[in-house]
Amino acid sequence: MLSVKNETVKNEFAALLDGFAELSGTFIARNDEWTIKGFIDIFENIYTISADTKVISKILELHLFPHFLDFAGKIGYKIELASFQNWYPDLTFIKKDDESVKFAVDLKTTYLLDDYPGFCNGFTLGSHGGYFVNRDSAKNIQYPYNQYSGHFCLGIIYSRATLPEGVEIQSYSIGELLKIPSVINRFIFFAAEKWKIASDRSGSGNTANIGSIQSIDDILAGNGVFAKAGEEIFDDYWVNFGKIQVETKNGKRKALSSFEEYIAYRGLPGDIMNPRLLKKKVKQNGEH
Repeated sequence: MLSVKNETVKNEFAALLDGFAELSGTFIARNDEWTIKGFIDIFENIYTISADTKVISKILELHLFPHFLDFAGKIGYKIELASFQNWYPDLTFIKKDDESVKFAVDLKTTYLLDDYPGFCNGFTLGSHGGYFVNRDSAKNIQYPYNQYSGHFCLGIIYSRATLPEGVEIQSYSIGELLKIPSVINRFIFFAAEKWKIASDRSGSGNTANIGSIQSIDDILAGNGVFAKAGEEIFDDYWVNFGKIQVETKNGKRKALSSFEEYIAYRGLPGDIMNPRLLKKKVKQNGEH
């Protein structure tokens, strides 16, 4: 548990990051259309980009990075990028006048689900193994997990544009720049501590990643599965996810895989379950 001083610093940082999220749309979009149109070569040919989520995620990250640097400098922090690909987090904010104060910030992107209005595809919130369990470990993480005063997401939810067939593989001249359609639009930006928007499900089928909730209203409100229970219970649940053996209704044993099972196993009061989320589960593929 953080000290009162560190809790105050964390709350201050959260408010500043939230303000940055509110402004982020002005950095990358015009009239709610992405200002990135494609790649340009030395002959001034522009090649349209793919709507592939991994491509979009990386370009969005690069597009926002100069603004992250500017933001960090203005609030008295410096930024360290992850030393290696796939290390956690994407960005480490370090307070210039007190380098013991560090915040982990991951850029998370996902898309709106057209078949489920008000929902997005969701995203992963980092590993629940390795450094998450062994919080003094420096393996696959920029600094040991317990050296961070808070773990945040800067999220971008977008709509995938409906484009004419073949547009994604066309090339244009520089003079046609404004004619090129954007592959994504209708942006929603948010900042949140990752535990506040976490679900009780894995974020991807074959890796040990924490999944997010998918209701956009709940994401923006920080109203995740653990919102009533608190961060310590979120930590304990995910440290033990898939490890604790619980008894099913028919008397068999299985690995822990839901918050409801966890509450029963720990003998905790049922009112820490967030009732609004019980029916808010749709198909999820897992995003960056």
